Amino acid sequence: MKPIFNKIKLVGTVAMAALVIGSCSDILDEQPRSSYDVTFFKTKKGVEGGITSLYAHLRYLYGQAYWYNICLTGTDEATWGQSADGNFKDADLSGVGNLDPSSSRSDVLWGTAFSNINTANGIIENGVSVGVDEQLLAEAYFFRAFDYFLLVQTFGGVPLDLGSGELKFNISPSRSSVRNTVPEVYKAIFADLKTALNDLPDQPRVTGGVTKNVARLYLSKAYLTYAWWLKNPNDIPTYPEAARTDLDGHDYAWYFQQAYDIAIEAIKNPGPYDLEKSFYLVNAGTNDRNKEIMLYADHTESDEYYNGGSLTYGSGGAPDNFAGWMMNWNYTDLWGQVDGSNVAPVIRVAEQAYGRPWSRMAPPHGVFTHTFADKVNDSRYDGTFTTVIRTNWSTNGNVWTTVNGANGLPVSEGDALLSFLNEDDPAIQYPNDAGTSNVGAGTLSGRADYVMGPSSISRRVFPALWKLGPYRTDNGSGPGQPNAGSTRPYNIAKFSELYLIAAEAAVEGATTQTLYSARDLVNVLRARAGVWTFSNAENKEVNVSSV
Repeated sequence: MKPIFNKIKLVGTVAMAALVIGSCSDILDEQPRSSYDVTFFKTKKGVEGGITSLYAHLRYLYGQAYWYNICLTGTDEATWGQSADGNFKDADLSGVGNLDPSSSRSDVLWGTAFSNINTANGIIENGVSVGVDEQLLAEAYFFRAFDYFLLVQTFGGVPLDLGSGELKFNISPSRSSVRNTVPEVYKAIFADLKTALNDLPDQPRVTGGVTKNVARLYLSKAYLTYAWWLKNPNDIPTYPEAARTDLDGHDYAWYFQQAYDIAIEAIKNPGPYDLEKSFYLVNAGTNDRNKEIMLYADHTESDEYYNGGSLTYGSGGAPDNFAGWMMNWNYTDLWGQVDGSNVAPVIRVAEQAYGRPWSRMAPPHGVFTHTFADKVNDSRYDGTFTTVIRTNWSTNGNVWTTVNGANGLPVSEGDALLSFLNEDDPAIQYPNDAGTSNVGAGTLSGRADYVMGPSSISRRVFPALWKLGPYRTDNGSGPGQPNAGSTRPYNIAKFSELYLIAAEAAVEGATTQTLYSARDLVNVLRARAGVWTFSNAENKEVNVSSV
């Protein structure tokens, strides 16, 4: 028996002992409990409330910046930024830190998933007896599989028995458990997702609710991931030790084929989902909860209780959506000049291009030179980053007519004060230090905006991650609430993923259908990447297709 966590998590609270103070006695009247009767799940209302909590738990993972960091930092998408602490440097795996269990922050998942799995267990065990229909119970099957899928990808084999038997609702405190093997966990995941797929509706019962196609997405993704585990081309060890043998006798090729077939079925039967016209529309705050997003951790600016966090101040912890702060540099350091004095004409505001800067993470140079090498035809670069910093001084009450920018030239409010160029330009004159811009930006003759080429991007100054930036409609003419957690939904799963899952399975040998080869599937997304509907850099609507 091995300890699995240092504290007990239950779906309810054990009754507290009462301190009785009376004229005759000052004795502490204790009623110690090792278990308790969870009557909450013995009613239809209770089970339905539990299903609501399954959606709410997504906020404790998605938008949680430390979980975001451990999943992204150290990949080709993110490195540590200027203000990174040990959690972020450790995750980078570049020698600046030392990743260990205490700094990995995978505890965010471990500490969240098991209590939610137990909630799902309680719903599944009690739902039928209290009159909850199969479509609703299918959501619990989906989320139990969802959490186990995250766990098995992160930790390998994990316990299916939380104290009362495998996949059983547990109400007894337990500090020990046995880790199941990876094949055992995947077998449970597949069974739950198949049940969910069979019973879920085609259309969501509520906005953002899971459907058959959401189940297809995760079933195909689980098949694909398990196929790679079985194949194990790099001979990576697994824990607990287990033979790379499927419990049902299938080989990895069979699972690649299943991943392909299920993904193609989902593409052909989209239900309420589809690809957005442009990459910009997938991520624009004005278009949140769009048809391409299949699952998200929701938030709202209209009610603090239902938002799950303060509407005025960000705590830097779950359930706030604060992942967007991490890859956002301190753009308010940028200077202009008024009457010979340095001023800060870019104010922190709750707008998608700006928001709260923390600079814990930064994009590596490869993002600009390799991933998005073509920034003209590929709209995804512009739809991912804020590459032009525009002045907004009136939101802070300043009444300047203009400020002086690069080359001493005037910049009006709303105009660019700093631009990250698509390519390096040998004509750029960079200062030896921070320069008059205060951030080390250079100048080009005749331009009022400071400029930086890709090779000059640093851990301090970089194009911020626009796609995760905040969007609110209650800012008025002021800065809004830039220090609050984002009230936008955090996107978890997209319809476009199905194309990539099927394409990857096809590359690994799956037999393909006509018009659905790996090339065909990827080209659908490549074609969409060439469509522009709005340019963030130019701050205007465009109607361009490079295809």
